[in-house]
Amino acid sequence: MARIVAYLTFDGNCREAMGFYKDAFGGTLSVTTVGESPAFAQLPGQSRDHVMHAELKSDSFSLMASDNLGGAQIKVGSAISLMLYCTSEVEIRSVYPKLAAGGTVNSELKIEFWGSLYGDITDRFGIRWMLNFDMPKA
Repeated sequence: MARIVAYLTFDGNCREAMGFYKDAFGGTLSVTTVGESPAFAQLPGQSRDHVMHAELKSDSFSLMASDNLGGAQIKVGSAISLMLYCTSEVEIRSVYPKLAAGGTVNSELKIEFWGSLYGDITDRFGIRWMLNFDMPKA
């Protein structure tokens, strides 16, 4: 079956953002710049150091991104959030402050009425993250 992978577009700071996510989540990061790609000849020379494609990958997720190469204005919107289902309380308590660094806390990390440890932040790149860990039932 097909799977959905989040693909983010940044306005010239893709490498920085993906390094930030690598620090938060771990995984393996691969980055290809415009200058390293066959498409270099078709794109403006000033885009040489921009990211053509980046992927942060682990056994449990894949996050892809690039810099805005098409010239369209980027609008970071509120219509999409990335939901991170954590596998342990240790994991959520480790990742949450890393993503929150330099960002905005929308909801502190706390046990919610549905029984999960949950927090909601908008990171310093304008991406909204909802983190959830289903607490073991007593």
